[in-house]
Amino acid sequence: MKSFSAEELRENLAEIFQSPMDQGIVKMIVRRPSHGERESLEVGELSTSKGLVGENWHSRGSSKTEDGLSHPGRQLALMNSRVIAGSQTRWSLAGDQIYVDLNLSAEN
Repeated sequence: MKSFSAEELRENLAEIFQSPMDQGIVKMIVRRPSHGERESLEVGELSTSKGLVGENWHSRGSSKTEDGLSHPGRQLALMNSRVIAGSQTRWSLAGDQIYVDLNLSAEN
């Protein structure tokens, strides 16, 4: 998967910063039902206890918790669609679940 170099990111910052602040667009939803698998979804269901329903996040566990259970603060991975490089058909390989055209900065 192609990634942007630091130089390319700097060159594209103006476009990236034009991401909507309030109402974004979901460009792609991807879930990983098991290791190495990806499913692109038209619609996804979110759960406060399981994250993206059908995703292996809950069963996979985490090295970031003392008990090895899934980390509740890491249920979803969002990616600004203006930042990811390459064809949209390959976005799912990055491992994120929801690709959005939305300003995801800490300030926003």
